[in-house]
Amino acid sequence: MHIKFCGADRGVTGSCHLLQTEKYKVLVDCGMFQGGNFNQGKNHDDFPFNASEIDVLLVTHGHLDHVGRIPKLIKDGFQGKIWMTKATCEFAYLIWVDAWHIMKENHKRYGSPILFDETDIATAQQFCEGIEYDKEIEVMPGVKAVWKDAGHIFGSAFIEVTADGKKIAFSGDIGNEGVPILKDTDKLSSDIDVLLCESTYGDRIHETPDVRREVILKLIKEGVAKGGTIMVPAFSLERTQEFLYELNKLAEYDKKLPDMPIFLDSPLAIHATAVYKKYPKYYDEEAMRLHLVGDDFLDFPNLQMTETKEESKKINHVPGPKMIIAGSGMMNGGRIIHHAFRYVPDPNSTLIIVGYQAKGTLGRKLYEGHKEVKIFKQDVKVNCTVKAIGALSAHGDQVKLLDWVGSGGNVPKKIFCVHGEEHAAVELSHRLRDKYKVETFVPEEEEEVEI
Repeated sequence: MHIKFCGADRGVTGSCHLLQTEKYKVLVDCGMFQGGNFNQGKNHDDFPFNASEIDVLLVTHGHLDHVGRIPKLIKDGFQGKIWMTKATCEFAYLIWVDAWHIMKENHKRYGSPILFDETDIATAQQFCEGIEYDKEIEVMPGVKAVWKDAGHIFGSAFIEVTADGKKIAFSGDIGNEGVPILKDTDKLSSDIDVLLCESTYGDRIHETPDVRREVILKLIKEGVAKGGTIMVPAFSLERTQEFLYELNKLAEYDKKLPDMPIFLDSPLAIHATAVYKKYPKYYDEEAMRLHLVGDDFLDFPNLQMTETKEESKKINHVPGPKMIIAGSGMMNGGRIIHHAFRYVPDPNSTLIIVGYQAKGTLGRKLYEGHKEVKIFKQDVKVNCTVKAIGALSAHGDQVKLLDWVGSGGNVPKKIFCVHGEEHAAVELSHRLRDKYKVETFVPEEEEEVEI
């Protein structure tokens, strides 16, 4: 049995791992690489395997960096089943269609290549099989898999695969502590031989969830006091809904949210929010309580959904203070770019970062404090205030990851730290080794190991 590391190794995006059993080739995730521009060149490279030889694809969750290249996999010859939770089936389709539209727009504007087309998306959708949490599925003869709640985004999972007498766990992305709406991360099984563990925040510790709403309110009040535009680049799956949830609490329960127009300017986020309402069985206890008393916790006074381009453009004519929540979360595509171009030079405006920013993205450059950035190939002065909220991250921090690895009682015999920049992955690897006295590794991309 072998594992080949095909993406998100010493890096955070492009998650893709190939498990080769005695008889079958099992792929886990097939995501886009995100760095500078949307759909960057690396996504067009050949896969480090023959797509037509992959027997089955298992998917942890619906984020672009985990599902974004699945239509390309189809285009290159994959013809097997794609297993994921039911909510992830819906999210993946929305993600593919949204990515296709962005690629078409970029092709028209800059001549950028298009990775896949509508036919590839339709075929991928046909291959998808939705499953329930905690139900073991025989994905190929003698190869069994079970999806357990990762608490990262709606429908997210870590996957435990049993084959050839061994059990391998793929963490996908492990959720933060105290995340609104979602249930807590499930425990890892006690009989895992090998674990591939994400390490996005393996080198840092977030603020506690208790201060989340307090920090959000403080930043909003500061932004409102300046009278400018508050920009929130948010991932359309989970970060947006979590942020709306907190704003709903501030507006309807705490009665502290300042009176201003708030725009959800993302078709993908609007459609994804509708999926949340279809699966209340995924809600945590508090969200379920609100749901049962009829509180739509993703809607509140002053929130406006701007789905069309025309509606989005009208936001420009609304005087501040105002808030705009828009994708993409790393600011490497989508409508947030247009707002950033307009408001980043404004000293009265505020940018609130609520998610991870990959190297090379506009969001990362702003987070790191660059005084000038390129937007639409033009130099733009950064005069707005830039703040980040770690407690709103979708990823667990170092403490959460360390605890989760030991949550099953017996610690996996070997642990590979993936889905993290090199420093974060190495730091987590050392912490795991020292705490649990197990073998830990930080693999290189395209490295292959025998299990």
